[in-house]
Amino acid sequence: MAGHHADPDMMRILIATDNHLGVWEKDEVRKDDSFNTFEEILQLAVEERVDLILLGGDLFHENKPSRATLQRTMQLLSRYTLSDNPIAFQVVSDQRQNFVAGHVNFEDPNINVGLPVFTIHGNHDDPAGADSLSAVDLLSTARLVNYFGKTPFLGSGIGKIQLSPVLLTKGDTHVALYGLGNLRDERLARMFTTPGAVEWVRPADAPGLPQDDWFNLFVLHQNRYKHGFSEKNTIREKHFAKFVDMVVWGHEHECITEEWETTESQGHFVVVQPGSSVATALSEGESRPKHVQILEVMGGNYRLIFHRLSTVRPFIFQQINLAEELEVEADDEEQLAAFLDRRGGGGGYRAS
Repeated sequence: MAGHHADPDMMRILIATDNHLGVWEKDEVRKDDSFNTFEEILQLAVEERVDLILLGGDLFHENKPSRATLQRTMQLLSRYTLSDNPIAFQVVSDQRQNFVAGHVNFEDPNINVGLPVFTIHGNHDDPAGADSLSAVDLLSTARLVNYFGKTPFLGSGIGKIQLSPVLLTKGDTHVALYGLGNLRDERLARMFTTPGAVEWVRPADAPGLPQDDWFNLFVLHQNRYKHGFSEKNTIREKHFAKFVDMVVWGHEHECITEEWETTESQGHFVVVQPGSSVATALSEGESRPKHVQILEVMGGNYRLIFHRLSTVRPFIFQQINLAEELEVEADDEEQLAAFLDRRGGGGGYRAS
């Protein structure tokens, strides 16, 4: 247990992205994988007594998840986030502007929330249709998550978006949480390069709390690397506001177990890429060990603690050049299958 984490000025945030609940739900072997690991994440948050959970999009694998997936998700969130545990921080910004529901769930007198979950949407669970709704909206209506970063387009042409932070305070620690749910990458990339198209709203100076005392945390869910042949669908860190302290990057599934300063940020902020909590594709990045992070912020200082997830199904990725293997003929399927089984020690079946 984590009873020693009781500093009244330290805010502790568990960060996870790309949970893809419901992926492989029709596969008899893997149908529970996403839920098992999501439950491990919730259990860790409870054991570590974090102040809140921050999710970086793609909570669901589908825009319209099955009833079974939605029911299991709501069951898990209810089990681990609803309690009489006191909330040690406050939201001091305009909640009607911040949240889809109009207010934070732990201030609702009709429900007891002991572990708040804050989430943006990703490209898999993005709002759609005439009413611009998704399954994340349903969880928000049920007061199980605090859905933010659902940013409307303003104006005409390329349009304009306004990024207004959720302002969180705990003792002498103040966190400005900026969220941007997934938008079409090419359009967003154009907006970042169009003067005035992206407006960052900063907290106003207040007596005893100048603007620069806020720790500015930005979470988004977009392409960080080039996918395909065009760089037009890639978001570049150099376009982010220089006052940002940390960027949490959802959508990219490879887990990178350290924060880093990119050359584009020019030392102004660090980037964290948590990666997915379940493998959804046969790629090398998905095969790397998966982690979640606990961010500790105290005043203007921070620390990241990485926790490796233990319930993730083992996934072995190897590259083999058959042209260099004298013992196998590439067009002999039986010989090829036997060779791969020997090379992987049967590993070809371990991650099925």
